[in-house]
Amino acid sequence: MPNTLIIVNCEVVKPRVAAAEHISEFNEEARSPFVKKYKTLIHPGEVNRIRELPQNNNIVATHTDSPDVLIWDLEAQPNRHPVIGASESIPDVILTGHTENATEFALAMSPAEPFVISGGRDNNVVLWSIQDAITSLGLGKSGGSSFARKESLRLGPRGVFEGHDAAVEDVQFCPSSVLEFCSVGDDSCLILWDARSGNAPIVKVEKAHDDDLHCVDWNTHDTNLILTGSADNTVRIFDRRNLTAGGVGSPIYKFEGHNAPILSIQWCPDIASVFASGAEDGFLNIWDYDKVGNDKETTRAKARPAPPGLFFQHGGHRDKIVDFHWNPAEPWTIASISDDVASTGGGGTLQIWRISDLIYRPEEEVIAELTKFKEHLTKCGPSEASKSSD
Repeated sequence: MPNTLIIVNCEVVKPRVAAAEHISEFNEEARSPFVKKYKTLIHPGEVNRIRELPQNNNIVATHTDSPDVLIWDLEAQPNRHPVIGASESIPDVILTGHTENATEFALAMSPAEPFVISGGRDNNVVLWSIQDAITSLGLGKSGGSSFARKESLRLGPRGVFEGHDAAVEDVQFCPSSVLEFCSVGDDSCLILWDARSGNAPIVKVEKAHDDDLHCVDWNTHDTNLILTGSADNTVRIFDRRNLTAGGVGSPIYKFEGHNAPILSIQWCPDIASVFASGAEDGFLNIWDYDKVGNDKETTRAKARPAPPGLFFQHGGHRDKIVDFHWNPAEPWTIASISDDVASTGGGGTLQIWRISDLIYRPEEEVIAELTKFKEHLTKCGPSEASKSSD
């Protein structure tokens, strides 16, 4: 079968009011009743990462096994049938600038303006502005035309940034500026860039981790805080105010809870201190930096050993979690993807799930609610329980 980019509509059930009739229809081996396929594109090469333009969710960028970044207008692209021998869909825009293949995960779109950054095996970070392309091609308009482009617009970079000594594994924009961004790579470095100051690093943190860095994210609530994840199995938080131009800087905290390299991290869009991490151990961990050092949390950890700051662990995947994303419109809801081809006999697995609100709500509220329903929760006495076990 050809490589595909599939667009779906997903029904996200309300917290703690999941429709029983829908859940009763769920079968792990069958199609989910919550996910409806909308459109399929035949992608030129395997799809390694997808990122949506925050200003227009009809426009997405994809990474594949080539030096280029591909831009797609999902509304205007015609629906295709994924059959053997099918011709590839034609991207609306091809972003050029890398001299070697792009890395799997190093792709980001700015939340402020239509800018794109990418990292490659050429050790470079490349920046593009796609605003002119959006305007000239009329991309992202609702009710897009079904007209298939005969060729793609090719767009060169706004800047190429050199400073890494090995492949760039991930990149991220500063939430408040399209010209400030950061990158991490196989050289174990975290680099901060500012396009207004040229193409050289502003800050290069040598040995930010003890192994290759795989992922990075910038806090949208506090732009001084940057997360990094590494092949050394840890997540670290850096405060950019503590970093110097000489490359000196140490993390303000190191989170240890995974047993394998970390592949993806992201700050929670709703709470400044919360973030999630996905790793090759198949777990997606939810952390709260504010709980680190909390005496009550420390006491809980003694009762059930857990790393400081870790308050939830999703163990529903069978293999490494290669990417995930918080839903900005549905609090505490996450879509996660695992590369479990061997165990499923096909492609990877997409899961859409939500944390129970009894886990993250204030303890006093949870106790009050459970007390209110205590009679209902305990109505099955010892005699009833023994009957059930029979």
